[in-house]
Amino acid sequence: VQLVESGGGSVQTGGFLRLSCTISGYGSSTYCVGWFRQAPGKDREGVAAIDSDGTPGYARSVKDRFSISKDYEKDTVYLQMNSLKPEDTAMYYCAAGRRTCTTSAYDYTYWGQGTQVTVS
Repeated sequence: VQLVESGGGSVQTGGFLRLSCTISGYGSSTYCVGWFRQAPGKDREGVAAIDSDGTPGYARSVKDRFSISKDYEKDTVYLQMNSLKPEDTAMYYCAAGRRTCTTSAYDYTYWGQGTQVTVS
């Protein structure tokens, strides 16, 4: 399974971005897909996850601002990020796994290379 993120960039506080994670490989549609982020000097943080049936889950820190969705035809998972804050600045990664579908990195086997989000 391969994952490729896109959509990162630089925005002002209060702005928005939509990240995309395109997934390929055998059985990729059956995986849970999660979004994680890591800022310099900080631990990796789970942001959101979406199960193969479309059930979403969010970290408390982003629940009212971020939205995760999945386009089954395009094998792409999106992370819509609204009302962005400087503390959202980080490298964002998507990941796929077949354990329980949570925002814990333990649930994920395959990882993308990341896309940078900078909020100023």
